[in-house]
Amino acid sequence: MENSEISPSSKPLAVPDRGMARTSGSPGQLSESARPSKHREHSSKSPKRWCEGKRSQRRGDGHEQLLWEIERRRLPVQNEHLEPSGSASDTAESSPKRRAHFLHGPYPATHFGPKACILPNPTSVMHIQDPASQRLTWNKPPVNVLVIRKIRDESLVEPFKELCRFLVEEKQMMVYVERRVADDASLSKDEAFGSIRNQLCTFREGFDDISDCIDLIICLGGDGTLLYASSLFQGSVPPVMAFHLGSLGFLTPFKFESYKTEIAKVFEGNAAITLRSRLKVKVVKDMLQRTGQPLHSQDTPQQQEQNGLPHGHTNSDASKVTLQLQVLNEVVVDRGPSSYLSNVDLYLDGRLITSVQGDGVIVSTPTGSTAYAAAAGASMIHPNVPAIMVTPICPHSLSFRPIVVPAGVELMITLCPDARNTAWVSFDGRKRQEIQHGDCIKITTSCYPVPSICCHDLVYDWFESLAQCLHWNVRKRQERLADVSDSSDTES
Repeated sequence: MENSEISPSSKPLAVPDRGMARTSGSPGQLSESARPSKHREHSSKSPKRWCEGKRSQRRGDGHEQLLWEIERRRLPVQNEHLEPSGSASDTAESSPKRRAHFLHGPYPATHFGPKACILPNPTSVMHIQDPASQRLTWNKPPVNVLVIRKIRDESLVEPFKELCRFLVEEKQMMVYVERRVADDASLSKDEAFGSIRNQLCTFREGFDDISDCIDLIICLGGDGTLLYASSLFQGSVPPVMAFHLGSLGFLTPFKFESYKTEIAKVFEGNAAITLRSRLKVKVVKDMLQRTGQPLHSQDTPQQQEQNGLPHGHTNSDASKVTLQLQVLNEVVVDRGPSSYLSNVDLYLDGRLITSVQGDGVIVSTPTGSTAYAAAAGASMIHPNVPAIMVTPICPHSLSFRPIVVPAGVELMITLCPDARNTAWVSFDGRKRQEIQHGDCIKITTSCYPVPSICCHDLVYDWFESLAQCLHWNVRKRQERLADVSDSSDTES
């Protein structure tokens, strides 16, 4: 069983010795506050970052506080769910047990990483912003760039080296890469690239926390690189710029041939972005126990419902949240290696909606609607639509159709008490684990979307991906009649 808690590394984040870090105000200046000497003295899990300021300083930013205050006054319905962007406390965790649901989901964070945000739009209704007004801007010039490269693909070595050389030498950026990418044999043998390689900052997934360091993410590869980038940031996500160098490329709109021009445009700001909502998922072990007997708890069924427990369940002191993470595509619950039908109960806001008997069920975001859910027969939803999709996998029922529920609800999946076997769950295809009787999976919309930078705009890019990658509605066109009078349905 995998656990989200990873033991802290004994070694800090690997940062090259470049004397001093650059400040965000001027990429050529030096910062006294970013010396690497203090970096080695930090003993907590999160190493000292090569970035300007601290999260506590950003929380106190007057402009950000003012923006939040405007939103709080403008959205009285959602006041108990709002808090300044960048707060360490989770809105859902601090709210009462009986939380008030609203149809459009939690108010998404509009600040992405240390320096990026969306241009404020005072005319937006609720938190649904006019797609044309979703433009990226920078509070400060970006300095730290994370480059994610598809591994085990030798064809991407040269584009990766070319991009790193451009960012370090021409743009004077601090480039972060994963350690296994920097240690690639093809890079180590290239002496001409050695000077650039020595200036790269390296990190290890699960050991080094870079969530407060990165200003911009650049992906080289396919859709999997963007999913991997999302998994690295369990809170606020920096803007993501994805170049199509993989096989499908539904989420990667940029072509690498013009990378210098496209990156320069992004650094200038005012680029169109798509806010791809994510799912906040909790796996709770031994929280619920079906006894098949009358309730032994002192709580009435009404009190249990207020506490978020379905009817017929009791509280257990042995409950433990073993995994909590953000998911960009989907949560898949399936029958695993068993030959029996998967039999799971689906709850919505504490009420039993239905039981799923089949190969499993997919709970996906609009971004994930074009992935596994599309193969299972679900509709394709634009990523700007606030919704959660529930799609059965090969249900043993002729009437079980995929459904779409509002983004503000909380879904819960448990094993049916009559289930003959356990179930298995995976999150964006990773961290696969077994779900047994008494376990549950809680799913709701996250407050931290992935800001994906568009090549043109968020409407054109999506339909372009449908046509180019999935060949949506492609057929041979019907030819016009040579003589209209020959048509059988024309009047004489």
